[in-house]
Amino acid sequence: MPHREEISLDRFDRGILRELQRDATLSNAELARRVGLSATPCWNRVKRMQEAGVITGTVALVNREAIGLGVTVFVAIKTNHHASDWLSAFADHVRAIPEVAEFYRMSGETDYLLKIVAADIADYDRIYKTLIGGVTISDVSSSFAMEQIKYTTEVPV
Repeated sequence: MPHREEISLDRFDRGILRELQRDATLSNAELARRVGLSATPCWNRVKRMQEAGVITGTVALVNREAIGLGVTVFVAIKTNHHASDWLSAFADHVRAIPEVAEFYRMSGETDYLLKIVAADIADYDRIYKTLIGGVTISDVSSSFAMEQIKYTTEVPV
């Protein structure tokens, strides 16, 4: 995600962000009521935060278990390759795997960390074979989540 210039957020902006993170389907009138503004200034603030890259999108959150994706796997990857051309090929390969929900370059002993959602162990094995089939990787370690204790898409504002 490209870095955008930081903008100053006042209590109304922060209130708007809190409310939209909880329910992005709120009407502008209801959002304005909840944060203590009239409709037009509220709308203008939302637009300003969208244009500044503070609000980057509006999505529907899907219950992955309800659609048969009940397994979450965290995959730690180590590699001996650190050249930019290898990273570019690796990143493209991983981005093309739809079951990879999150993908990070890390500091420390692990070079990359992936969060993968799968239907079951056999499905994860298929994804794993796709993952290791694309580029040279030194080590792959998979940890299966036993229980999700906290999940949120909200960031503190």
